[in-house]
Formats: sequence, C-alpha cells, structure tokens
Amino acid sequence: MPSHLDDVVETDLTGLDLLARANLNKGTAFTEAERDRFRLHGLLPPHVGTLDEQVMRRLKALRACDSDLDRYAFMRDLQDVNETLYYALLVANAEELMPIVYTPTVGVGCQRFSEVWRRPRGLFLSYPNRHRIAEILAGDRTRPAGAGHDRLDPVRVIVVSDGERILGLGDQGAGGMGIPIGKLSLYTACAGIHPDRTLPIFLDLGTDNPERLADPLYIGYRSPRVRGADYDAFVDEFVTAVKQRWPDVLLQWEDFAGHNAGALLARYRDVLCTFNDDIQGTAAVAVGALLSAINVTNVPLVEQRICLFGFGAAGCGIAELMVGAMVADGLPEAEARRRFSAIDRDGLLVEGMAVHPSQSAFVQPRAAVAGWTAAVPGKLGLLDVVMNAAPTVLIGVSGATGAFSEPIVRALAARVARPVIFPLSNPTSRAEAAPADLVAWSDGRALIGTGSPFPAVIHDGRAVEIAQTNNSYIFPGVGLGVLAASARRVTEGMFMASARALATLSPASREPTAPLLPPVGELRTVAIVIARAVAKQAMREGVAEPIDDATLEAHIATQIWQPVYREYRLRR
Repeated sequence: MPSHLDDVVETDLTGLDLLARANLNKGTAFTEAERDRFRLHGLLPPHVGTLDEQVMRRLKALRACDSDLDRYAFMRDLQDVNETLYYALLVANAEELMPIVYTPTVGVGCQRFSEVWRRPRGLFLSYPNRHRIAEILAGDRTRPAGAGHDRLDPVRVIVVSDGERILGLGDQGAGGMGIPIGKLSLYTACAGIHPDRTLPIFLDLGTDNPERLADPLYIGYRSPRVRGADYDAFVDEFVTAVKQRWPDVLLQWEDFAGHNAGALLARYRDVLCTFNDDIQGTAAVAVGALLSAINVTNVPLVEQRICLFGFGAAGCGIAELMVGAMVADGLPEAEARRRFSAIDRDGLLVEGMAVHPSQSAFVQPRAAVAGWTAAVPGKLGLLDVVMNAAPTVLIGVSGATGAFSEPIVRALAARVARPVIFPLSNPTSRAEAAPADLVAWSDGRALIGTGSPFPAVIHDGRAVEIAQTNNSYIFPGVGLGVLAASARRVTEGMFMASARALATLSPASREPTAPLLPPVGELRTVAIVIARAVAKQAMREGVAEPIDDATLEAHIATQIWQPVYREYRLRR
C-alpha cells in the first residue's frame, strides 16, 4: 500500500502493475536499484533519465502537436500515465500550458470529450446508478486513475459538475467532466495540493444538447436532463454519501446552470465545507482586480459606478461581494446597491420587472431612470446604461460574444478618464470584447481584465499586458487555506479576504502601466498569500481553531506537494 505523501514511497507493486500507476510511474527515471527491486528490467529502455530530461522531451513533443485540442489530449494522456511528470511540466511552463489544460482550450476539450477520453479518472455518478452512489464512493474506484490503495483515504478536495453550463458553451453533458479534471489540476499546479488528495466527480443526469444526444460516440447517459424533485433527490443522495465518506472534505461546485447553482450553494453551505467557484470565486477575482484598478485610477471604491452585463449566478455573486467591500469601506448598504446597474437578457433590471429572488436587491427604482433616454422605448440596454449612468466599471459575465461593441466602449471612455473593463466570459470565443479593441476604442485608457488569456496589445509603441482575471487566482489559494486551517466551512468573509490579498500583489500598485494582476507564472506564490489570508479569516470567524502564525505557516508548507521523483522502497 503506497503512501507517497512522504519523501520515501513504499509500495508492494512491481513490474507492469507499478508502471501502470500514474501516481507512481517514473518511466525512464527509475534508477538501476529500483529496476532491480521492482522487476522493471526489460520493461523500460536501458537509459536511466532524469525528470528534467523527461520534461524537455515531453515539451518538445507537445509543441509539435498540430492544434490546441491535440495538445489538450496530449496533456490528458500524460496525466493518466505519469502524474509527477505532468505536473513538473505544467508548473515549469505555466503560462504556456495553463491555457491548454484549462481555459480556453478546456472548452473544446469538453465539447469533444467523448473523443478525447481514454482512461478512467474520477467518478461518473449517473442517474441510472442513483441507488449505488454510496457504494461507488465507498470503493477503491474513488482513487484517481492509477493511484494506489492507501491505508488512509487521503481525498480532501472534490470538484463536482453536472455539465449543464460549461463556461459560456452551455450544456455539454458528460463532456463537462473536463472541468473538474482541469480545476483539480490547477489545485495541484497552483497551490501544491497533492493529486492523490483530489477527486473529480461528474453527476450525469443526462443532457439537453441535441448534438451530444445524436453523437454515436457520446459516452454519457443518453437521456434528456433529469430535473425537478428527481434532480434534487439525486444531488441530496450524493451530498449525503460524500459527507458520510469524507466528513472533512472541501467540495467545490462547478459549472452548474444558474437556476441550480445558487440554490445548491444555499442548501448545502452549512451542511459541509463547500463553495461555488462560479459565484464566489468569480466574485473574488473580480473584486481583487477592481481593488487593483483603484490603485491606478485613484477613484475610491465607494465612488465607483458598476455596470454588470449578464446578471445570472456569477453576476449576482460579483455584485454581492462588491457591495460587501463598499460597506466595509463605509458606504451604507442601500446606497451601495444603488451604484450598480444590473443588465440581464431583458435589459436593465428595473422596478416592476419579473426577476429572480437573487436579483431583486439590485433592481433600480423607476424614479431613478425616469429621465433616461432609450434607443428602444421600454427597454434600457447596455448602451443606454452607459450613456445615462456613466459607469466607471463595466463587467461582462454574459457569454455574449462581442457585446462590448465600439459605440459602447467609446461612449464609456468619453465619460470616464480611466474606465475599468472586465470581459470575463470564457472561453475566448465567448468574450464580450477583445482587449486589442478595448485598447483602441478607449485610446489606451481602459484598465482591462479578461477571463481567458490574451496576448499583449501594442499601443503607441508600448506593450499593454492584459491581466487574466480568472478564478485560478483565487480557488487554489482558498483550498490551500481551508486545508491548512482545517476550516469547517467556507464563508463570504474568506472570499473577501482572498480578494483583498490578491489586490496586495497587483503589479499596477507599483507601476501604473503594469497589468492589474501578477503573471500566471507566479500563481504558486499567489496561492500561498491567499491561503494565509483565508486561514486567518476562518479563525476570526470561528470556523477554524485558532493557531499562531508560525504554526499556520508550517501547516501551509506541509500541504504543498512538489512534483519531483521520490525514492521507492518495496513493502514486504
């Protein structure tokens, strides 16, 4: 029974059984002594290599692939063959490879997941097996692909999705499993959470995507989506089984449709340690980036006028956390809420419209817009809001490609000296605007953050770096902090702490022409800073036992796994 959370790995596996374990395989890096000990001679070529050599070899092969989808499939295969090499490659080349293993390429990876899928990783809990959920979670199948049979089950972090709202691409059915796999890769790459402590889970309740249902290669439950009471009962069975098997686990909800995302978070947030990254992680990174922008604009948070385009679960989450930040800075809550213009599919949310309960606190009074001019009588669109409310901040979480058009951006820039514009929708194809256009239409004055990575923009002979305002800046550090502090719950205060911690790392606070957020290559440092802030906030709120700073630092360090090969010993 291997336990390679330590410096020395003990295992009773030998030969092909050892090489087949992704979390144990070292390939050509097995030493001569290990080849003797584990009967590997003849199964490997004679050359004894190093991890660095393997990284160079895999990077060369990766760059020879013809497309990003091919590179995505290459990395998925590598993860299922040799996890240490996979993470060594990813950590050393984060800026190049994170867009491959996660946004934006993971979007097409989900769309074509049935073609890419090779080997089991994580758990598919399908509706026909709803009576077996506890049994499935209780078995050895809960271990990641290729993992060994640890004496103590080490799962500490679960990411779960039902695939109904994958990025801005909608219902992808079982292809949505690419999201939990990708998110957990970032937990390890960015925060050092040991891959054996992570478990991707997909709740397969069917799909309403006609392309998936008509695809003869589709690997999921081929049925229209289960909804209503049957859906709720299935999810409740899942949560009950998780809590029974892993009472201290951190459960992250990912890419659930808006009508379920908020409801599930509200239902279970006090039942176990859980959060929804689309709602709370997106909110935290948006607040962190806005606080960073304030260092450049010198317009206090309490004076910002914020327009949110797309007011589903993510938009509501961003608005609520920003209101909390404004209130903390001294603005009365009612006044803070009036500083938001929330736009959904029917235009600006105004008194008298039918809205979801989560949206109601941001509905504008009719009197507040009575004097506004509108291009279309009876409906206030984005351009109308910009012309009349002159927002200082424009945030897009709509999935509406190109929604931030030239007339809208030019009108915004005409009214605000340094407009803050965050087209956050993923993947790249769903972004509300391209940074190059935003720079051009604002005459280089816009402060920009995007959900997916974009190259630098040349303006007036200067390279304008674009901050990737992505949740990967937040959730790995939140998870690390929760584990280090042994937090029992995840609170809104912990996400506020993560946002403020992120803002302290902004390069723009030192150089106004720098990007709002640190480079992706520094995400391990970011995660540690956020983990420290999250853990201390958990202790302040009484959801974690108090410990001194030195003990906390030791706990954080203990949680961080480095992708290096360790010595192997044969367990007798």
